[in-house]
Amino acid sequence: MNIKKSILTCLLMLGFVSASAQQTEERPDYVFNPHWYLQVQPLGAQYTLGELSFSDMLSYNAQLAVGYQFDEVLGARLAVSAFQSKGGSDYDNLGKFDWKWKYVAPTLDLTADLSTLFCGFNPKRLFTLNLFLGVGANIGFDNDEAATAAQQIQALHQWNALYYTTGNAPMSYLWDGTKVRLVGQAGLGADFRLSDAVKLGLEVTANTLSDKYNSKSAKNNDWYFNAQLGVKINLGDAYGVFAPGSKFKPRRSIFGRQTRVVEKEVVKEVEVEKIVEKPVYIDKPIYIEKPKEPLRRDVFFTISSTRIDPTEDKKLDEIAAYLKLNPTAKVTVTGYADKGTGNAQINKRLGENRAKVVADRLVRQYRVDRSQIIVDSKGDTEQPFAENDKNRVSICIAE
Repeated sequence: MNIKKSILTCLLMLGFVSASAQQTEERPDYVFNPHWYLQVQPLGAQYTLGELSFSDMLSYNAQLAVGYQFDEVLGARLAVSAFQSKGGSDYDNLGKFDWKWKYVAPTLDLTADLSTLFCGFNPKRLFTLNLFLGVGANIGFDNDEAATAAQQIQALHQWNALYYTTGNAPMSYLWDGTKVRLVGQAGLGADFRLSDAVKLGLEVTANTLSDKYNSKSAKNNDWYFNAQLGVKINLGDAYGVFAPGSKFKPRRSIFGRQTRVVEKEVVKEVEVEKIVEKPVYIDKPIYIEKPKEPLRRDVFFTISSTRIDPTEDKKLDEIAAYLKLNPTAKVTVTGYADKGTGNAQINKRLGENRAKVVADRLVRQYRVDRSQIIVDSKGDTEQPFAENDKNRVSICIAE
């Protein structure tokens, strides 16, 4: 048992060191989203604590789980592990005896993301360490090999039935049929991010049951340890990014840290404009002469960004001045994204938010009536400029 405790302690320390090496400050533009997930762990091994060598007590194991992450740190899951366990005894004068039986063990686990708890929420973190505690039922069956081993031991040692009824024989807890026993488990999981939706995970669990699990009388609990490798698949967006116009509902987690849940307009992998200082309202715009043709201004952005560069402010000044001078005029703000970057889905959202950030700036800072603004987006379906980089733009046409 000391060896097992040492292994678990080393894994825990390794996880903290790795997590500390990651980004330790919570990114203000990432927002946690509650979501379901699926864990498929077909590659596993079980070690049943016993008297024989380590290799003699190893067997195959697999696990399937479905869970719900309802907080940045806390979640819950229903996990089902299955296949077989092993038992064995080594007698100096009789020899070695081993046997195996089948089992299915559903457990309900409470999970905790230790990397987020100690280092802050960051969905881009490469390595995540998780802790889980659970309780469930172990359903054992097909224990015929144990009965055969008991008969062999009895015949060689010439024990009689009286020893089995008084509990003096080593196989006095021999069982048959199907047995259901309470099982408790605790473990650690190490997840390695492959994408926003998929993580590769290694999980190690320690499970304890009553002394009657392996048919032997040992006067202490029986234990088995599982190691499982598989994937964790998020069934929905696990996070979002702040976007202009989004609404947030404040919520406090069980650990006292305030978090926010996006109610609408969640976008992925888009840097959005953040207003740090109180807006300066312009009551006296610069009036410009009404042009004979519609007024057009192109507000350009950097790659994957919706932040308005200060060099583009003069264009917004002129648009606002035109709308103030002509209260019946309207401006159409159309957002675009360059086709050479990202994909259609990301660029669709990018174009929408580039248009919205310009419209919001006109209303918020210049006090332009929102009824004078029409917001549109083309994403990357249209490319108004031949030069790829220039298509990171919001084109504003006022008339």
